[in-house]
Amino acid sequence: MREAVNTVDEAVARAAERLDTARLTGATCAPVRDLLPPGDLTAAYAVQTVLAERRRAEGRRGTGWKVGLTSAAVQAQLGVDTPDFGRLTDDMAVPDGAEIPWGAVLQARAEAEVALVLEHDLTHERHTVVDVIRATAFALPAVEVVGSRIRDWDISAVDTIADNASSGAYVLGTRPVPLRELDLRTVGMVLERHGEPVSTGAGAACLGNPLHAAVWLADTLVRLGHPLRAGDTVLTGALGPMTTVEPGDVLEARIDGLGSVRAAFGRTGQEGDTR
Repeated sequence: MREAVNTVDEAVARAAERLDTARLTGATCAPVRDLLPPGDLTAAYAVQTVLAERRRAEGRRGTGWKVGLTSAAVQAQLGVDTPDFGRLTDDMAVPDGAEIPWGAVLQARAEAEVALVLEHDLTHERHTVVDVIRATAFALPAVEVVGSRIRDWDISAVDTIADNASSGAYVLGTRPVPLRELDLRTVGMVLERHGEPVSTGAGAACLGNPLHAAVWLADTLVRLGHPLRAGDTVLTGALGPMTTVEPGDVLEARIDGLGSVRAAFGRTGQEGDTR
C-alpha cells in the first residue's frame, strides 16, 4: 500500500532515509517506488542527489559517473526508453585484483565495461562523438560490481535511479589505452569466473557503441548543471549480461585491445554496506 505523503520533497526525504538506513545497517529494504510519485524519474534523481550529499558530508570524494540501462532489453523490462546514471565515489574504487569483503556490496552482481578517463571538460549543450574522443585521455577495462539496497532486486526504474543506479563498487585495469588504438563498437568481451566464461558481449551491446553512452551522459549532465570534468572516470555500461557473484569468486574481464581486469570477493566480511 502506498504510504501517504504531503509533498514530493517529503517523499524524496523518506525514500532517501529508507535507502540510507539499508546502506548503514546492511539490511536490505523495501522498494521506494511506494513513496514516490508513480514513474517520477525526476523525484528518483532527487533521492540520488540527497544520498550523494550525505556521502560528501561523510568525506567521500566524487570520482566520476556510471551509465546504466544501456541494454534495450533491460530498458524494456523496467519500462523506460533511456539510460540512467549514477555517481562514483572514491570509496567505491577497488584496485585490480584486490579483495572486496563479502557483504561490502549488498546483493552483489558484476558486469564488464569500458571505462573512459577524461582529460578535458565536456560542457557543450549538445556533444558529438568527436567531442568525447577529444576529451578522453584514455580507456581502461572495468568490472562494475553493482548492488541493490532493495530486497531481492525488486526494482523499477524509479528504484534503481534513487539507489544511485544500483551502484556498488568498480575495478579498473591499469594499462591506459588511447582511443585512437580502439574501435569500441567492435571490441569483444568475455567475463570469466575462475577461468570459466559466464558472460560474453561486445561494444555494440552498449547503446551501439560505448561512446554513444558517454555522449548521452555528457548531454544529460550539462542539462542538470553537473557537466563532466577533466579527471572524471566514466563507466559507459555493460558489454554483456550481468552475472551473479558468490563468496570467494574471482572474476576476470578480458576486453579486446584493452586487456584484462580482475574483481575478487572475500568469503567472509562485513555485514553492512558502507558504499
